[in-house]
Amino acid sequence: MSKTVTRFAPSPTGHLHIGGARTALFAWLLARRNDGRFVLRIEDTDRQRSTQEYTDAILESMKWLGMDWDGELVYQSERFDLYNGYIDQLLDEGKAYWCDCTPEQVDAMREKAMKEKRKPKYDGSCREKNIGPGENRVVRFKAPLEGRTSFTDMIKGPISVENAEMDDMILRRSDGSPTYNLAVVVDDHTMEVTEVLRGDDHVNNTPRQIQLYKALGWDVPRFGHVPMILGPDKKKLSKRHGALSVMEYQKMGYLPEAVVNYLVRLGWSHGDQEIFSREELVKLFNTESLGNSPSVFDTKKLDWVNSEYIKAKTPADLVSGMRSFLPEDVEAEDAYLEKMIPLLQPRATTFKEMADMADFFLVSAEVLEYDEKAVAKVFKPEALEILKELTARIEADAEFSHDSLEAICKGFLEEKELKFKAIGQPVRLALCGRTQSPGGLYDLMLVLGKDETLARLKRAAALV
Repeated sequence: MSKTVTRFAPSPTGHLHIGGARTALFAWLLARRNDGRFVLRIEDTDRQRSTQEYTDAILESMKWLGMDWDGELVYQSERFDLYNGYIDQLLDEGKAYWCDCTPEQVDAMREKAMKEKRKPKYDGSCREKNIGPGENRVVRFKAPLEGRTSFTDMIKGPISVENAEMDDMILRRSDGSPTYNLAVVVDDHTMEVTEVLRGDDHVNNTPRQIQLYKALGWDVPRFGHVPMILGPDKKKLSKRHGALSVMEYQKMGYLPEAVVNYLVRLGWSHGDQEIFSREELVKLFNTESLGNSPSVFDTKKLDWVNSEYIKAKTPADLVSGMRSFLPEDVEAEDAYLEKMIPLLQPRATTFKEMADMADFFLVSAEVLEYDEKAVAKVFKPEALEILKELTARIEADAEFSHDSLEAICKGFLEEKELKFKAIGQPVRLALCGRTQSPGGLYDLMLVLGKDETLARLKRAAALV
């Protein structure tokens, strides 16, 4: 049995979006699951729209998602001689022919066929003319006229097409450049690809490509066509649904492993399990569990998956990601960020949210901003005595630990016969500038440290 070789073949005419990334992930997992090879090919034959900038962006996205590839990166634009060599071979063997029909003539053929309620296609006018190369001439494939072309799709099952439904496709354009179907077949064969996983918009190309494989005497790889991703409204996924380029998700503060987890689960399942490590995905992935129906992209579900990954990380693992979303002028030490992260993890969906929630940790007491409405509501005269008394007791606390702070507050409440709410809101507002924040009061104080805690309590008392 030949070694599994899969591929991903993006066109550098734009950024890598989540639909393409998911297809690449399926192909990558299939190769890794079978200890095979995953190869990457840049299909840059569209010279006008292909750019190095987009190529670099695609490679950056692949690396961010952790999809490594085997062997050298292949560029179609560097392989024209190879493609044309095989086209010449088909010409020599009588399996292709030169055609001098103009585009207008071909359009007329199709219109005539439609009027006669036949399949609109090229009618094979030049098939037996035996003409040679010349200006404005193309090379066409001499497709079989009878029978059927069939294959078993790894996802969709058996598919069969009448050969009479297909026309003699162009292999070489009048400018000498090879067409997509010919180039892809040559590439996949020469790169030893055994399984082709791609979007189901390529289903109609597959019978044509199978005919080329057979004409060239090559083994036909297995094909699998992945259904598209839809928006929550069941319409084609667009930017308003979240169909952004992969690197936009990095900019929004998502973890790459969470994005991988979510994308793989869009169309693949293993029981009811939702969260998978990369090792589990490699171990468990198989094409039999790929769904045959379109998947619905749900940003809320992605947020949930990302939040689960954030909760599972150690604080040290999250420092770098969180720091990338802090203002450039913030000079907090890693150790300080690591202390505050456990308070942020339970409520944060993304790195960006973590950074936003941590804003009050990253300023001094003198410049801490207060929610004006909260100040008017909470900082009543009776709050002054509470803040003063607690400040004095905390200042006298040599231990300054969770237990000692809890004992101070509980003791104060018992003495004054008050409920926790009496100190909860004033103290939280004093520490954070708002009445809602991550973490308990004692945890907040420990992260801020004794000096900063006292400075904030005293400033708040002065405000009252």
